Amino acid sequence: MRLLSTIATLLGAIATLQAEPARPASARIPDGCYRPLFRSESEARQIPVKAFALAVCPVTNADYLEFVRANPRWQRSQVKRLFADEGYLQHWAGDLDLGPAPDAGQRPVVFVSWFAAKAYSVWVDGRLPNTAEWEYAGAAGFTTADGSKDSEFIRAINEWYSKPSPDRLPAVSRSKPNVYGIHDLHGLVWEWTSDFNSAMVTGDARGDTGIERQLFCGAGSFNATDRANFPAFLRFGFRSSLKAAYTVHNLGFRCAWDL
Repeated sequence: MRLLSTIATLLGAIATLQAEPARPASARIPDGCYRPLFRSESEARQIPVKAFALAVCPVTNADYLEFVRANPRWQRSQVKRLFADEGYLQHWAGDLDLGPAPDAGQRPVVFVSWFAAKAYSVWVDGRLPNTAEWEYAGAAGFTTADGSKDSEFIRAINEWYSKPSPDRLPAVSRSKPNVYGIHDLHGLVWEWTSDFNSAMVTGDARGDTGIERQLFCGAGSFNATDRANFPAFLRFGFRSSLKAAYTVHNLGFRCAWDL
């Protein structure tokens, strides 16, 4: 009986370990500074960024499928409209069905709200990166932390932002990684961050109160204070239109962790 009890205890422990989500692969981003694209005269020209870990690629459909299996309230038919609009996971064939495409699981998950992205991040014991962190990581080139000095990176980023997102998104990690080993910060999908519209909100702005006031979304900028940086203005213009329950066909996310 004691042996059976021990076996049952071990099996229970194994089951618990299997139920815990695996932390996505990540890379260390060192200390640095982010220069906001938009700032008031009273705000600092540079924002210090402490070292943190960032997922090497966006969350995939397969990753998110495991999340909704473990958390049924985030399945497409169960999620409350307060937390995600009608488009939530509309590219899936069903609550737990990614569809027939053989590489569907490796594509970035999209049609997910800020609330859903945050819930997933907490589930993997992480968080969404804030705008300063995302922009700082996105500023890195292929061979140097300062992408503005990387001519190949500048050409690539301008090419990426000159093309619309394809109807069928490719799999993650197909792009050339930056100097930190991070893939797809540009050119695949937009990405939610923890403070998604900070660049556009002011104390006098309409709609400056309510649940989304302190929520913002960011994407990379290799020289955020450059007025000629067309990609950066595209990104910030897009983010300023978002609300936390919105879902978009080319908007996904990745996770971050404190060090």
